[in-house]
Amino acid sequence: MGVAPKLYGYSWPGKPDFGFDNPARPDCHGAMLSAAPPANQPGFKATWARPLAILAAIFAVTGSLEFCMGRLPLGPDGQFGWWEGNIWSGENSQRFADPYSFSHLTHGILFFWFLRWLRPQMPVAQRLVVAALIEATWELLENSPIIINRYRAATIALGYDGDSILNSMSDILMMGLGYCFAWRVRWPVALAAVLVMEIGCALWVRDNLTLNVIMLIHPIEAIKHWQMAGAPPGLLK
Repeated sequence: MGVAPKLYGYSWPGKPDFGFDNPARPDCHGAMLSAAPPANQPGFKATWARPLAILAAIFAVTGSLEFCMGRLPLGPDGQFGWWEGNIWSGENSQRFADPYSFSHLTHGILFFWFLRWLRPQMPVAQRLVVAALIEATWELLENSPIIINRYRAATIALGYDGDSILNSMSDILMMGLGYCFAWRVRWPVALAAVLVMEIGCALWVRDNLTLNVIMLIHPIEAIKHWQMAGAPPGLLK
């Protein structure tokens, strides 16, 4: 009988898990979810205390920087709202969640896969911190004049004026939820979720993460024409 390979400091009987084809999902140390961690291994508090503190700091620093950039906590009207479903509304990207929240859930799933492939030996909690740093960096860039103006010029976000701090913090949170979802389910389930969100949003609001990236990097007039066909009557008058 061969020697069991070691992942994240634990002995793993049989084939190692590369995150895509093992039917039993490992926890953040690579141990089986159904098994108790060895006595000499750190528990939940020791494993997650520092990453959670860093995540809280990421939220605080990102929100503070956005405030210094002129972003408003709750948008121009100063009112809290949980949901805004109309992407053509001036309240889009100002409330806690909107149709683009699904794109940030997809960010989290993709970040989980990418970081697991890139750094398989890194504990899942530390990879979550890296993912949050990437997402927070994008939020700061997205709310900078260069990206705001790019959205206005190249995409259907004609009146986009940046996110509220509330919405931006929600975007990072959604990424984290997507990351944790991908961590806890088998990869076909996560892939199905990405496809459902991408196809669903394309049918619902004629926009999704894929189209957003395409239109930001290399706008295609045919795509924009199709998207604008979903605009409310009189919007462009």
